[in-house]
Amino acid sequence: MTKLWGGRFQKTAEQWVDEFGASISFDQKLVLEDLQGSMAHVTMLSSCKILPQQDADLILSGLQTLQQKAENGELEYSVSNEDIHLNLEKLLIDEIGPVGGKLHTGRSRNDQVATDMHLYLKNRVTEIIELIEGFQSAIVEQAETHVETVVPGYTHLQRAQPISFGHHLMTYFWMLQRDKERMQESLKRIDVSPLGTGAMSGTSFPIDRELSAELLGFSGVYQNSLDAVSDRDFILEFLSNASMLMMHLSRFAEEIILWSSEEFRFIELDDTFSTGSSIMPQKKNPDMAELVRGKTGRVYGNLFGLLTTLKGLPLAYNKDMQEDKEGMFDTVHTLMGSLPIFEGMIRTMNVNTASMEKAVNSDFSNATELADYLAAKGMPFREAHDVTGKLVFTCIQRGYYLKDLPLEDLQAASPLIEDDIYETLLPQTAVKRRNSLGGTGFDQVHHQLGLAKKLIG
Repeated sequence: MTKLWGGRFQKTAEQWVDEFGASISFDQKLVLEDLQGSMAHVTMLSSCKILPQQDADLILSGLQTLQQKAENGELEYSVSNEDIHLNLEKLLIDEIGPVGGKLHTGRSRNDQVATDMHLYLKNRVTEIIELIEGFQSAIVEQAETHVETVVPGYTHLQRAQPISFGHHLMTYFWMLQRDKERMQESLKRIDVSPLGTGAMSGTSFPIDRELSAELLGFSGVYQNSLDAVSDRDFILEFLSNASMLMMHLSRFAEEIILWSSEEFRFIELDDTFSTGSSIMPQKKNPDMAELVRGKTGRVYGNLFGLLTTLKGLPLAYNKDMQEDKEGMFDTVHTLMGSLPIFEGMIRTMNVNTASMEKAVNSDFSNATELADYLAAKGMPFREAHDVTGKLVFTCIQRGYYLKDLPLEDLQAASPLIEDDIYETLLPQTAVKRRNSLGGTGFDQVHHQLGLAKKLIG
């Protein structure tokens, strides 16, 4: 088959060479964006009197026919036509005749593919932002239910201080808020049109790039043709933002997995988001959380893969840049699967408040309360820390917790301790008292929830 670019060539490539160089197996995902870009381009060519109106109308009609077929899954692609751009051009010529070849006037595949990817990412990032907000709303819903559910807080995976479970959950809300803001900010650099910059130096035709950008809904155009066709920063930025988002999901997944274990028993995931064992009938595995944790690695890989591909490329377009798409598609697919899965897990999980209460009453996470109590009565905090540490050691030797020590033993350690210490040591009291801005105090968690609800509408 003669290539659309084959006039200068005397030999044709063997099939296996075509297959190696072709991208149609994956870039067909851009079919609707490519058709959208072509419709804007031919409309602009007609407006600028570069194409006769009759030719433009025929081409537009053919493109609309291809669009309908694409939406119905009726288009068939050929490896011999390499990519989505040449496949569609060949299908257009087959549909309307030789006039279809006029569509490529004043553009190159270089600016065409860049335009497709800008359109694709603009749409997908907008959808991802909506999915993040859905996940955030699930977190707010659970956090609001469990503002006064007290759970051990951890540092170094050791019990540290009692906190509100709602406060713990809201930590992930704020992580996701930053992820959402990064995605929103990235739209400034995605929402730019490279169409009309040609292969790398612009075109001699009197085109109107601002018009084609307006037709495509872009906010602006690239000001440098070399930059327009060689820039993949917008994809790298998306992959970087996606990597941070997946890192946050992976951290949350790790906690979901821990909380689901028999050792914690803080939550139970809904059956919809769990699986069983092929050999152990008692098992209920948090497989969806584990998969999200695992998929984080592939998103990181997509980022580093493209960084490596681009690091040594001279200007402008090079065939290496064909490698920019599969990782982008894979990352989009991963995010758009992981976010709804996580939203569902959080909305439907059962919180075992009895296990949390038992845990928070069976540790020394209230030790800081005793140290603060002594410091508030005038003892230097370092001395209060030492006194409390020695009391903890005494408890460990006797098999007690701080709240179980007789008052005389506490007063032997410091005469500043009075019988109100037992109220101070209660987990609920400890949490409620931490009412500094951003703290775990119940009033502060309600304040957080109010701010969060405004952010997600």
